[in-house]
Amino acid sequence: MTAPHAASLTIGFAALAVAAIVSTFGPAAAQEPDATALAKKLSNPIADLISVPIQFNFDRGLGADGDGERYLTNIQPVIPFGITEDWNVISRTILPVIGLDGVAPAGSEFGLGDVTQSLFFSPKAAGPGGLIWGVGPVALIPTATDDALGGDQWAAGPTAVALIQRGPWTVGALVNHLWSFAGEDDRPDVNASFLQPFIAHTWQTATTLTLNMEMGYDWRENQAAPVVNLLASQILPVGAQLIQIGAGARYWLDGPEGGPEGWGARAQLTFLFPR
Repeated sequence: MTAPHAASLTIGFAALAVAAIVSTFGPAAAQEPDATALAKKLSNPIADLISVPIQFNFDRGLGADGDGERYLTNIQPVIPFGITEDWNVISRTILPVIGLDGVAPAGSEFGLGDVTQSLFFSPKAAGPGGLIWGVGPVALIPTATDDALGGDQWAAGPTAVALIQRGPWTVGALVNHLWSFAGEDDRPDVNASFLQPFIAHTWQTATTLTLNMEMGYDWRENQAAPVVNLLASQILPVGAQLIQIGAGARYWLDGPEGGPEGWGARAQLTFLFPR
């Protein structure tokens, strides 16, 4: 598939995700919320805020000869639900749209990857010391449209997040673990952990600088794949719709042979639906 066709399909998937949220919850509220407060909420993975981040990642150095490239778009709707007066459940979905060039045997591939679905049960009020936390299940759903884009395995496990927000700072970490329980016998089982420590600073201008590390660890291969991301973002109004735009760099510290290496790039567009 050519790059223009791939880009068109990616935009189409993103538009469908945003349209689904808008049709369900309606447009952004007419009143003008505090943009700085919203920016801080976006630094909290389990905030009581409906949002649809669309994250674009570019990585290189893939494949046997190290000349391959990956274009990864993660569509990540976050939807909180109040289940009691004191508790929320937050749904976080990651739908990857993947383009590979010079990696797959066919030369290039484009399509959907495997969906990761998390549910966090979280108290509405912060705990002692301002601790915000959530725990729940996570599942890997084999939705990939090609063998090169997914693992053909069903997997599930626990996930948790904890953070503290004080003044302009947000500091925390998210973790999960997945074990496969069904799938194609000729594909490797899943036994993998994911750790994402993060720190963010939000200014009164609703500008946020975020530093995080995303580290996957494959327990079958005893192989870690850590990547460090630095992203600057800004909340802006576009008509009645609030958005956050961001851009930055990423650097792979390690990884399996044939995986991404060195520097990459990240950009993000987030649609906000404050209630």
